[in-house]
Amino acid sequence: MHKSCTNLSNARHLFTSSFLKVGYWDNMTTFRKLFRKLFFFVLVLFILPALTSQAAWQLRGNHAPSWNTADWTSAGIFPSVVNETGAVVYVMAAKTGRWKGGFAVHTWIVTKEVGAAQYNRYEVVGWGKPLRRNAYAPDARWYSNDPQIVKVIRGDHAKHIIPKINNAIRNYPHSQRGNYILWPGPNSNSFVAHVLNEVPEIGIAPPSNAVGRDFLSGGRYFNVDPDWRNLQVNYKGIVGFAMGRRSGFELHFIGLTAGVDFLNPAIKLPSFGRIGF
Repeated sequence: MHKSCTNLSNARHLFTSSFLKVGYWDNMTTFRKLFRKLFFFVLVLFILPALTSQAAWQLRGNHAPSWNTADWTSAGIFPSVVNETGAVVYVMAAKTGRWKGGFAVHTWIVTKEVGAAQYNRYEVVGWGKPLRRNAYAPDARWYSNDPQIVKVIRGDHAKHIIPKINNAIRNYPHSQRGNYILWPGPNSNSFVAHVLNEVPEIGIAPPSNAVGRDFLSGGRYFNVDPDWRNLQVNYKGIVGFAMGRRSGFELHFIGLTAGVDFLNPAIKLPSFGRIGF
């Protein structure tokens, strides 16, 4: 009788161990399959476009080798303030310096109130006190790279939103010495993203190749714009998503953005930026 019980116990133990081993290897196989799919997804959607952009940037050549040798002068694309008498708001972008230009742009904001004698340029830089006003000409080249106008607003609409822009700039929480972090943020593009989030009337999301744009100011992990038309969820600028009227649908990974804009048809490729249809 005792021997029969022992045999029964051994059989039960053997069955249970075999079952657990099978379950363990099944789980490991499933995990490996999911990991391979995720790796392939990230590789195709984020890494390959970014590396292709970097290769194209290097093939272009003729990049300023240093800060001292770069051209920081006006590109001459803004009208004279004599001719631009009304209120105006510009969102600007230019490729960053050296190898970083293959991955990202630097962004800034320019405003001019009605009858003002000059434009005001606002941006964040990586040395000294980050938040700067009029450190360069409003349409200056950045590291010898010509700027592009991302958005321009004139007239009564600009006049209406300039006070809101000024308020968002004053309330930027990462404006003090030591706050700037090149990657994943807060950096220059985190600042512009902050202003665009706080003033949705500007009507755009930051350029999708503005690395650092996804870092939410103030240590937040999600943001709903004041007009409730745009939602962003992100973990410290590393991984997240955005969806809404201005973002379309975006996926974020290590500062790179991939997505699609349905209202203004375009795809957003990592490092390449927005490609309209």
